[in-house]
Amino acid sequence: MQNVLANVMVSISEFKKDPSAVIAEADGTPVAILNHNRVMGYLVPARLYEQIMERLEDLDLIDVIKARSGEQGIPVSLDDL
Repeated sequence: MQNVLANVMVSISEFKKDPSAVIAEADGTPVAILNHNRVMGYLVPARLYEQIMERLEDLDLIDVIKARSGEQGIPVSLDDL
């Protein structure tokens, strides 16, 4: 059985009829788009998508920090820059 990772679900047919109503009804939460009772995709509000992307960037930065944590610094004078 497929997991649905949204509290709001709508059939693709319903979504095509009135996408604006579906978005309004979801009230800023993700919407699972179903086709024959299977999740075909998710509609994610722009603000939530931006937050997800920022979080993923943060996780990438954590990996860089961990990889560089054992490196030795190089002394530099501000005048040399």
